[in-house]
Amino acid sequence: MHLSRFPRVRLAHLPTPLEPAPRLSEALGVEIWIKRDDCTGLAGGGNKTRKLEFLLGDALAQDADTLVTQGAVQSNHVRQTAAAAAACGLACEIILEERTGSTATDYVGNGNVLLDRLFGAAIRTVPGGTDMAAELETTADEVRARGGRPYVIPGGGSNAIGALGYVDCAREIVVQADELDLEIDRIVTATGSAGTHAGLVAGLAVMGADIPVLGIGVRAPKDKQEANVRKLAHETCALLGHGDRMKDDLVVADCNYVGEGYGLIDDGVIEALKLAARTDGLVLDPVYSAKAMKGMIALAGQGRFEGETLVFLHTGGAQGLFGYHSELDGKL
Repeated sequence: MHLSRFPRVRLAHLPTPLEPAPRLSEALGVEIWIKRDDCTGLAGGGNKTRKLEFLLGDALAQDADTLVTQGAVQSNHVRQTAAAAAACGLACEIILEERTGSTATDYVGNGNVLLDRLFGAAIRTVPGGTDMAAELETTADEVRARGGRPYVIPGGGSNAIGALGYVDCAREIVVQADELDLEIDRIVTATGSAGTHAGLVAGLAVMGADIPVLGIGVRAPKDKQEANVRKLAHETCALLGHGDRMKDDLVVADCNYVGEGYGLIDDGVIEALKLAARTDGLVLDPVYSAKAMKGMIALAGQGRFEGETLVFLHTGGAQGLFGYHSELDGKL
């Protein structure tokens, strides 16, 4: 697994800490460590920065001058992409999908959206349900028409190149665990656009680390989510030259904690936000990490992790909390 073969722009503060969560562990009755990918640094941190290191490396290798990407209105990926573009002297074209249907002032103008504007990105908003892949190509064509050289990044940075960031994270976790004499029984992460989940699975498979990964779904039903992750994990292993090491049964997602839909919060999400904050001072986001925490709390309560040592991958996104003020006000 020789990642220096791939172009890369160093954007993240790595390695991120792997640290115990003693009070959360006590509350849930299971030993929990937190992989702090909220501490990657760029634009306040988050998991997309690892992906963007390889995506920006590829973009610059292709002499691109404009990044084109998409996400929901309060997208953490979009925020980090806008910051990466600014840091590398590139223009950035963003398409935001009104995926949740919220028209609250804080949701459409604060949090990640405020930061997108601060980083100088050009923003276009489209209705929920829009064909976002087609919108990316339309925007890329517009960039070309005015003489630019676009580089299209899919939602979440989730393709095989972006997933290399989480191949590297898998390596990092194993190295840190070995240094700490920590035997990990399971990694738990939010799974959405699939790149983080697939990269972890691919990296662990290529290393032969034999650590299962459980993805807690934030949007799609189980069959669709597992199919998306499985496809990308196979593509990532093939890119690494070890396609034979990826087995379908390595991909496991639990999508029972999505609630009413992507980006929509409920009492379970709010309780997860509060528990993480009030035990070990962890600030989660309402869309990804709190939904994954909600699932982990429920599964721990069911005895699913009895006797295990878990690593919870904190994917960041606290900046998005400020877009949910009106929904959280009076509930914390």
